[in-house]
Amino acid sequence: MIHSTAIVHDGARIHESVEIGPYAVIGPNVSIEEGTRVGAHAVIEGWTEIGKDNRIFQFTSIGADPQDLKFHGEVSSLRIGDRNTIREFVTMHRGTEDGGSETVVGNDNLFMAYAHVAHDCVIGNRVILANGATLGGHVRVEDWAILGGLSAVHQFTRIGSHAMISGGSMVAQDIAPYLIAQGDRAKAVGINLIGLKRRNFSDETLRDIKQAYKLMFRSNLRQEEALARITAEVSDAPEIQAFVEFIRASERGVAR
Repeated sequence: MIHSTAIVHDGARIHESVEIGPYAVIGPNVSIEEGTRVGAHAVIEGWTEIGKDNRIFQFTSIGADPQDLKFHGEVSSLRIGDRNTIREFVTMHRGTEDGGSETVVGNDNLFMAYAHVAHDCVIGNRVILANGATLGGHVRVEDWAILGGLSAVHQFTRIGSHAMISGGSMVAQDIAPYLIAQGDRAKAVGINLIGLKRRNFSDETLRDIKQAYKLMFRSNLRQEEALARITAEVSDAPEIQAFVEFIRASERGVAR
């Protein structure tokens, strides 16, 4: 299952079912679980853990040193879950000491060609980064978020669950859950209604999200006033609680 031209260090922990293509390079501190396929010329290095049934395409760079001037060779890691698709020329870097020393990628994500995941990022499940989408360091992307092609996210920014970032957007502030954001610098322009319907959000929940969106982003209320009214006037459904908690926890401010 390992091509004769691949270079796999003796210290690497590779499940017997893993496929490794021609000229791939696997470092000594790498572990890869069953069912994962690694394409030709891929480089996987550093303290990198890769779960089950991932598809890693040719020319990817996984687990390299972070692009951070504060990094001086300390031990840090990259942890990738199961069933991710990582396309050509994607780059994913390990963490730094300041960020907890770990970059984390969940399950069932799609990283299209040339996407970049910087040091200390935390990515949830079923996230899509389209071609050339770029995450700065310490970015958090919640479940089901979609980042359009050539979009870029400033370091320490958060992308809420089910949010959609339009192609070419420059994101400098947090994007609340369920929203569509676009522009330079990206602003909230509406609700990701089609995406929410595809994920079987009920009509009642969609009505609540619309009401919360209008109070927060279309009422000219100050943020705390809007949150207070959402808490008082909209349902206490988990989706609304998550929306409110996300905004309250923002340190960079929420794009409005």
